[in-house]
Amino acid sequence: MAIRIMPAVVITAALLVAGCGQGAQTAAKGPAQVDGVRIVNADSEPGMWMSVGRTYSEQRFSPLKQINDTNAGQLGLTWSFDLDTARGQEATPLVVDGVMYFSTAWSMVKALDAKTGRAIWQYDPKVPREYGVKVCCDVVNRGVAVWNGKVYVGTLDGRLIALDASNGQPVWSVQTTDTTKPYAITGAPRVAKGKVFIGNGGAEFGVRGYISAYDAESGDMVWRFYTVPGATGQPDNAASDKMLAEKAASTWGDGGLVLGGGGTVWDAIVYDPEFDLLYFGTGNASPWTQGYRGKIGDNLFLASIVAVKPDTGEYVWHYQEVPGDEWDFTSVQPIILADLPINGETRKVLLHAPKNGFFYVLDRETGELISADPFAPVTWASSVDKETGRPVEHPEARYSQTGKPWRGTPGPQGAHNWNPMAFSPDTGLVYIPVNVLTSTYVQAATFGERAMGFNTGLDRGANATSGLAAVQAAMDGASSHLLAWDPVNRKEAWRVEHPGPGNGGVLATAGNLVLQGTFGGNFVIYRADTGEKLWSTPVQTSVIAAPMSYEIDGEQYVAVLVGTGGAFGLTQGAPSLKSGPMRNISRMLAFKLGGTATLVEPAPVARAIDPPPLTATAAVVADGSRLYTENCGVCHGAAAISVGIVPDLRSSPYLSDDDYFDIVLNGTLKERGMVSFAPMINRAQAAAIRSYVISQAHDTKTVRSAGP
Repeated sequence: MAIRIMPAVVITAALLVAGCGQGAQTAAKGPAQVDGVRIVNADSEPGMWMSVGRTYSEQRFSPLKQINDTNAGQLGLTWSFDLDTARGQEATPLVVDGVMYFSTAWSMVKALDAKTGRAIWQYDPKVPREYGVKVCCDVVNRGVAVWNGKVYVGTLDGRLIALDASNGQPVWSVQTTDTTKPYAITGAPRVAKGKVFIGNGGAEFGVRGYISAYDAESGDMVWRFYTVPGATGQPDNAASDKMLAEKAASTWGDGGLVLGGGGTVWDAIVYDPEFDLLYFGTGNASPWTQGYRGKIGDNLFLASIVAVKPDTGEYVWHYQEVPGDEWDFTSVQPIILADLPINGETRKVLLHAPKNGFFYVLDRETGELISADPFAPVTWASSVDKETGRPVEHPEARYSQTGKPWRGTPGPQGAHNWNPMAFSPDTGLVYIPVNVLTSTYVQAATFGERAMGFNTGLDRGANATSGLAAVQAAMDGASSHLLAWDPVNRKEAWRVEHPGPGNGGVLATAGNLVLQGTFGGNFVIYRADTGEKLWSTPVQTSVIAAPMSYEIDGEQYVAVLVGTGGAFGLTQGAPSLKSGPMRNISRMLAFKLGGTATLVEPAPVARAIDPPPLTATAAVVADGSRLYTENCGVCHGAAAISVGIVPDLRSSPYLSDDDYFDIVLNGTLKERGMVSFAPMINRAQAAAIRSYVISQAHDTKTVRSAGP
């Protein structure tokens, strides 16, 4: 449902005024008049941000330099816009001809006057709130695309929607996923050559990955490319049929595929106009453990970068970063295209820093590996063999083959996850938000598909942080830093340490600046060449999204979407407490030199922990700990410690009330996202979970009372 806030005549006037000096002629023809020629020539309009990474290269580099390393300290807030959702905010806004377009949690879309922050229109696709249980890492959305007067958004429940950029009204909508399966869309669409490209997520739950291309005007599907073979081995009548039969099928074996296989394309999609190729990254396996995937093999095309022809989806090349992945080392992290001087010649390369901890430089025409080096602590492999392109693994890391637990780095959140990195052609450096986390992998003794929740094949209880001491240990072992990486000399240039993980994406600018928000609630500017801190301001909540920059009427602005959430606001809440904890206050913030606006201080939130008596036995509490980890921890946090975007169960008023069982087993709060877990647990098991949460609440009170 679209809400029009400004009349059409006012919109036109606002666009014309805002577009003065840049894009005014385009604005006169209507909003969001973007096409491939305009994006290819984006540097001729440096004040615009027309694609999620600004240009097709997705370098997230702004040529603007009015704000620079000599005056960054004069930056100030100029406007803010409060959002109507209190969940994680991961999107990068677009600015075209004076209008800002962006998505928020629950796949909602906003259009604002980019100079003032005044709302033009808002659109809510009305995603059912109970759909949140089908999403691994919060109900987030990473952005929109614009093309020929339309704004495109992928919704959490699998729709791709085209909106009229002038009023937010739907032009067309298509269901891109099988609604009987736990697919979800959180990534931003990309548009090139009149086609909208979109993937999806859900590998943790048991789906099969693919990417689709839709006609930007009609919404008709043009082609689909599956990333792993189907369970039957039969052709799909898709662009991937020949490739899967010739290259992938033998790497999975005959039969034995318990679930969909995974390989979902949930984030990185990049178009290269120089070679007319579309690159995309693929995700983890489903299930994670290779021991439950049939034949031990490479399992193509998991954890890979794949290049196809954008017009037809025809396969061109691939590079698999993690053959036979069983650590959730996805390769969907942002892809950057650049020209680099390597061994005396300019190479057209693809830059990638995925979860697995190695930084890859590939020839983007052929997929040839140029280099691969660890940019963070890595214990699953010692190196990547230049001749074969394969990682040199440590045998003990293959826990499904050894039958023994393996604790290693990176963990499932990766050395680098979805949070965007940036590249500066001025410094030649890539700026990466790095996490250092360790995790334990144990293959479950038995495996069968669960009706709800994760289907990883892991013994999730083995990785449970069941008590406050274990939570503290997890926090102690977690760290994070902003890394400046030299891809030519293959080494670190500088780093800035952060207190804890989960920090935001990155922007680089021609003003010799790197900008990043932190999970601890600050927005910070550094010198791009040295890492020297130049400016910082508190923003009252975590920043996990990436900033961007634009120009209107000769003034440069920097904008960033803020609001805690995502994986580190849910299942990884314990390690992120080192940075915060931060409550969710979702806003769009815009800064400029001399800005004088201020944020209203939020009212304090009291979380009284006054649990009922603990009457259960130690054995029941222990069983509750296991059940909580398997069913509840992914949303409510490890050890029942919530960062705050979903209720902290230790302070829940329902613990001493029969309403607890109505909520957990009957789904009386499904409109708020809490669906019935009756398919997974019975009343006795629900009671054990309740006893565990009560135990955790009492432990918390004891720790607090013993404090200063």
